[in-house]
Amino acid sequence: MHIAPRWIGSAALAIVLTGGIWAQEGPEANRKIAGGGITAPGWMGKVDADSEKAGQSEKDAKFVQKGGEFDVTTGPAITYWNPKNTATGDYTVSATFTEPKFMNLNDHPHPYGIAIAGNGMGTAEQSYLYCAAYGNGNFIVRGFGPDAFQMNGRRGGTDAAVHKAPGVGQPVTQDIAMSVKGGTVTCAINGTVVATYDKAMVVTAGKLKSTDGVYGIRFAHNTEAVVTNFKVSKP
Repeated sequence: MHIAPRWIGSAALAIVLTGGIWAQEGPEANRKIAGGGITAPGWMGKVDADSEKAGQSEKDAKFVQKGGEFDVTTGPAITYWNPKNTATGDYTVSATFTEPKFMNLNDHPHPYGIAIAGNGMGTAEQSYLYCAAYGNGNFIVRGFGPDAFQMNGRRGGTDAAVHKAPGVGQPVTQDIAMSVKGGTVTCAINGTVVATYDKAMVVTAGKLKSTDGVYGIRFAHNTEAVVTNFKVSKP
């Protein structure tokens, strides 16, 4: 059984924000973040293939640990993980993402979120699934297997549970959780399940190898946020 994400109609094609229509992706050039790289002990990162082909790497984004929080600023779209962070069976991976200044580094909303089920991370054959929120009420569920795949469409969808920033330059916070339980995989944002998929829909040819694997965080290009309360829990 597949329960579709809680959105329909034109919201699947575009997002209206303060009178304008914002696509999820755009021609914005990737920034190169000064002083970039990964300083959080044990963590690794890999930018998307198109950025690699353009000569960019994890050094063009910044991932810093400050006590119990991670400060992230991108450059190229990137996924971060610590190989020691693995989850099997039934589990929930969650974190709080705070974008201190909505759209501070971009000209349209960009997402950030949780990644799970990572296998072969850092290689050309890596696979993982992620759910990410935008500060305009939109969200996407996507993955790599190793090629990119989409679970809720090219444009993603909207849900009333996803917080909207009051305006450009204003803060917005999202609590994001991805869960594997029995035969289903779900994404919840701010305590509301926004998408549910049968495990067979994501563990299949061209997608995930398994729902067991490494978990981490995913950021689009030209985005900054602070990540707190990053954890895994078992039922």
